[in-house]
Amino acid sequence: MKLPKLLAAAAVLAVAVPAVASAQDAAPDAAQAATPDYTPSTKGLLPEVAADGCELHLWPAERMNSMTSGLLGPGLLNSAINAGKDANNKTLMASALDSPSQLDALQDVDLRGLLGFTPGTTIIRHETPLERKTMNKVKTRRADSTSKCYSELIVADVFYQKAMIYGRSLRTLFMVRKFGNDQKIDAEYKAWGGNGLSLFPPKEGEDAVAALDELVSVYKANFVEFAKNAKPKLTGTAKK
Repeated sequence: MKLPKLLAAAAVLAVAVPAVASAQDAAPDAAQAATPDYTPSTKGLLPEVAADGCELHLWPAERMNSMTSGLLGPGLLNSAINAGKDANNKTLMASALDSPSQLDALQDVDLRGLLGFTPGTTIIRHETPLERKTMNKVKTRRADSTSKCYSELIVADVFYQKAMIYGRSLRTLFMVRKFGNDQKIDAEYKAWGGNGLSLFPPKEGEDAVAALDELVSVYKANFVEFAKNAKPKLTGTAKK
């Protein structure tokens, strides 16, 4: 993985966004309309475990954010001074943690076990992020599913921060929702997971690939941290 190639891919993506938006405004043809925005996956199921009808739907984050704070701390002047750094950071983050990469990273960990779901739960990937502004507004199922055992894991934000006192870190906001055999949320948990970075963002002459790989590793660690607190809420075992 070469940095120029990653940056070129990110640039192409940035240019392509308006075209995609325009295409969505037009009426889709029959083939497009029939193409679902999800992929059922049995990755992680043991050979002796069959799908049991339960579903866990995954959505990646819509946006990447970066905030670099110097001696002046956060504020308008600081934002102006570090605007170039933050723009470059967001480009690098988008190349390492695009939608498929986010979903792949989540499926690399034991989602079922960490969240307390059944071993036969089918993971269903949604490649298109949800609109961030609707994250807390929609209280019903986000997918067109009639499964009697249905849950959602939504990544809300991926946020890089550099602060004078705390150093560099990647924080990720996750939300998990568990439904019964209806449109009512039975259990819900939303929280940040965050861990430090030592390689990202790479400086000139440093290993850019290692820095981007670190982002993915910390993204996974953030979910594991989140899941430790989410599981008791979802399984009803939280201490009162």
